Amino acid sequence: MAPWLHTLTALGCLGLTPAIAQDQAYPSRPIRIVVSAAPGGATDILARTIGQRLAIAWNQQVIVENKPGANTQLAAEFVAHAPPDGHTLMVTAEVTFVVNPHLYSKLLYDPVRDFVPVSGLATVNHTLVAHPSLPAQNIRELIALAKAKPGELNYATLGIGSAAHLNMEMFQRMAGVKLTAVHYRGATPALIDVIAGHVPMMFVNLGNAMAAWKDGKVKALAVASPQRLARFPELPTVAESGVPGFSAGSWFGLFAPGGTPGAVVTRINAEVQRILADPDYREKILAPNVLEPVAGSPAQYTEMIRTDARKWGEVIRAAGIKVE
Repeated sequence: MAPWLHTLTALGCLGLTPAIAQDQAYPSRPIRIVVSAAPGGATDILARTIGQRLAIAWNQQVIVENKPGANTQLAAEFVAHAPPDGHTLMVTAEVTFVVNPHLYSKLLYDPVRDFVPVSGLATVNHTLVAHPSLPAQNIRELIALAKAKPGELNYATLGIGSAAHLNMEMFQRMAGVKLTAVHYRGATPALIDVIAGHVPMMFVNLGNAMAAWKDGKVKALAVASPQRLARFPELPTVAESGVPGFSAGSWFGLFAPGGTPGAVVTRINAEVQRILADPDYREKILAPNVLEPVAGSPAQYTEMIRTDARKWGEVIRAAGIKVE
């Protein structure tokens, strides 16, 4: 295990040291939530809707600010230098903490020293979708086709090191096939080209592909969740379709600057967990975006990060992916 993962686990526990005075005074002024992605996506939706409910619960203004760029590094760098008092927080996807440390030789932030995990927010399952013209109706047929044409089948990604890229790298390694990546700047242009048939397939957030799938513009070969989804029981998993053990998805979480008092972290976690457990929030926000809530304490969330960092670190090293 990388040394920084050991440190992450330790700091996740140390961050919970009681700080009663800070807890009672928090929040004492408007809270800023920095979002590592552009407006409109799942990261942004979670930040804004959680922020709205925190503002009501605490009778304090919550300002949401988008700072996309550099594979989430711009937002992370900004929050890393914010006062560690809980009044500046960050909502980001897993890439910030489980991908970037393995992908870049230099980061604009320290993933351990500069942050305290506060709460997981939601997970989203990825689905392998394909243009209807692809002569494969399921994963087994895709594997057979790829083995017959090594390196000839292309797939779209959201950029080097994106979930769509790493998912397919792991798929290739586990299925014993060779595919060719076509990198795009985001999910929308990539999915547009799959719908148009310019690129035959891609892994994508199920919520993003829902409309195209239901309209027959793409076919969903399999979902990358460990089990079939209750909402879509007809959709098989990649694992049951010829790649045992395959599981891939994205998660989104809330972080505070390193050194934020443990009692403040605990208070924010408790309120966020209350919001995520609210049936109204689940029905109106999570379900329409095909998101599943993440329950647990800061320490449990820290362990989740550590586990995913080890998993994706192995994928990145095996594929030889590096961004300077």
